[in-house]
Amino acid sequence: MTISEKIISVHLTENPGRKVMPGELVVVHVDRVLLQDGTGPLAWSRFDELGLHGPAKPESIVSFLDHASPSPRQELANCHKLLRERAREYGITLSDIECGICHQRMIETFVHPGELILGSDSHTCTSGALGAFACGVGSTDAAIAVGLGEQWLRVPASWLIKIEGELNRWVTAKDIMLYLIGMIGADGGTYKALEFAGKTVEKMLVPERQVLCNMAVEAGAKTGIVSSDEMTKNYLREQGREQDWKEMSSDSDARYERTIEISAETLKPMVAQPHTVDNVQPVSEIAKEKVHIDQVFIGSCTGGRIEDLRIAAQILKGKKRATNTRLIITPASQATYEKALKEGILEQFVSAGGLVTAPGCGPCSGVHLGILADGEKCLATQNRNFRGRMGNPNSEVYLSSAAVAACSAIKGYIADPQELS
Repeated sequence: MTISEKIISVHLTENPGRKVMPGELVVVHVDRVLLQDGTGPLAWSRFDELGLHGPAKPESIVSFLDHASPSPRQELANCHKLLRERAREYGITLSDIECGICHQRMIETFVHPGELILGSDSHTCTSGALGAFACGVGSTDAAIAVGLGEQWLRVPASWLIKIEGELNRWVTAKDIMLYLIGMIGADGGTYKALEFAGKTVEKMLVPERQVLCNMAVEAGAKTGIVSSDEMTKNYLREQGREQDWKEMSSDSDARYERTIEISAETLKPMVAQPHTVDNVQPVSEIAKEKVHIDQVFIGSCTGGRIEDLRIAAQILKGKKRATNTRLIITPASQATYEKALKEGILEQFVSAGGLVTAPGCGPCSGVHLGILADGEKCLATQNRNFRGRMGNPNSEVYLSSAAVAACSAIKGYIADPQELS
């Protein structure tokens, strides 16, 4: 079996451990449920409507206040109040407004390899970076997972995304995913489990693997997943959670519906143009047009990790943002913020003319902290650029890595970091 099939198999409510087949409908035990402030209140509303009387496993639920933190208006403050009250009532873990983005926090603190995780957020699949089967669900499904501790799903067919070779300078996991999504399309992997493997992936740190798994859903996939190996073990050790590690991988004779091979050496920094993630081009091509950018955003669950901030700081050191280009930086979590503070990275951002916000989703979700004006263009390190994503349907959003974003903030237009000396 593939790693996804193995995890589903051991979580079956009936005959656990039996072989499962792609397309099969199964009922599974759920190890963890993620709720966030945008969709969590809807899940609790359905929970009440369904007559559920309490969580089956309160210790398995984590509720995050991250999409609108701190709350920018009354209605959202009331949503936060509801989530805080339910957390106190049921003994649920609450990640409050200072803690950061749910997907980053899940990786740092909660997820174990081999777990089956559901979340009321489409990017729950980020947790696949630790060798867990994780996927987003609607608020009704999340409510049932909370109340019953189990859920039904269809076993996805697995695709093997095999990446070999060394990445060139300034080419990152983000560029791999933009290239892949451009190749197969934004709906090309619908309901598939994208399993990332190969020598390139084996050398990747967990934070880079997060990007691969996070953006699997941008190709329509059910989940993204990477084997749990020594890199996983090292990451958990750094978080003080080495005891949570176990090895998880596909069988050597596992069957995949499709195999896609990517040569890392051929990849270049990429940009997704408005208004779809699969509308991609190498930065070197777009840079020729000198597309003016009104705002650069470095943050989100795909581009706000300490590794992203270090890359951006390296490029911005001793330089200033372009006069007519705003620069917003939002660390993904409190732990990331603290590391950036201690390393002097935040000071470099401020010196470059950047605005550093509190940890959270920030401008990405289009609620506050960076909504665009009519006709404005933003280059962001987030994962989505559909019309209106950042709060204004009359604006345009481009996607890139932190390296491209930082370079473009200096130039004032979309620029290629490979042209840096």
